[in-house]
Amino acid sequence: MPELPDITVYIEALESRIIGQTLEAVRIVSPFLLRTAAPPLTGASGKKVLQLRRLGKRICIGLESDLWLVLHLMIAGRLHWRATVPGVARPKISPPRCLAAFDFSNGSLLWTEASSQKRASLHVVLGEDGLRSLDPGGLEVLNATSEQFAAALLSANHTLKRALTDPRLFSGIGNAYSDEILWEAKLSPLALTQRLTVPEIKRLFEAIRTSLTHWTDRLRAEVAGKFPEKVTAFREGMAVHGRYKLPCPRCGTKIQRIRYASNETNYCPACQTGGKLLADRALSRLLREDWPRSLDELDLLIAKPK
Repeated sequence: MPELPDITVYIEALESRIIGQTLEAVRIVSPFLLRTAAPPLTGASGKKVLQLRRLGKRICIGLESDLWLVLHLMIAGRLHWRATVPGVARPKISPPRCLAAFDFSNGSLLWTEASSQKRASLHVVLGEDGLRSLDPGGLEVLNATSEQFAAALLSANHTLKRALTDPRLFSGIGNAYSDEILWEAKLSPLALTQRLTVPEIKRLFEAIRTSLTHWTDRLRAEVAGKFPEKVTAFREGMAVHGRYKLPCPRCGTKIQRIRYASNETNYCPACQTGGKLLADRALSRLLREDWPRSLDELDLLIAKPK
């Protein structure tokens, strides 16, 4: 799922293309996309784009008459820009991959989703009250003080992985960047928030700011003014996310993972868990007493003759 760095770069690319442009039409081909009925989507046509805003992991397009289009890409949703070419028709859109197109005089913004589950959503809302109704309320860590961060973190006793990815606690952080943040902070994804020491909380706060700023700057530089077309959760240069069994860039230990549902958590056992292997539910249930508890036990298990 596109997270804060990706959404920020998407918005910057859109600002340079559609601010001041009139939305001529919205073409929707997926019946699952539009989640609101009032105000009607038809009211957006003919209105000029005045501003763009990030709301957690959502992209908000502000139009005249205080009308907002709120796009939630979810896991597999992506945006694509097709500039208008004189004499060439608007790009065609068709299911199942394409969800919608937003047509402006200078180009079309296409919205695709590479998934059969159709989780992406479009809301049409009116004013600040409408935006607040969609806001989970998570803290914007890049704009927060360390005291505000600590208060949000300690408001409930969750694992760090769950806390960082809870949009009611923190805004814009998901599965990928939470892995990077916890690696940067040298903290276990399963550490409980209310058991953290003051230095650990401070380290986590700084790691969030460092990681999100670094990746936003890096993605912005990679795009270099073009529209971001290669938005992915698995990026070259990430320390742990998507790097299972590859060496940790800090210590060389093989990255491990915990898998659950459709997600996985990646971590370095040497840097983050004191050499302890965190139990993968499926594998630990299968192996039971044979589940390795440490890197040494894992090495012995791998070396054990069949």
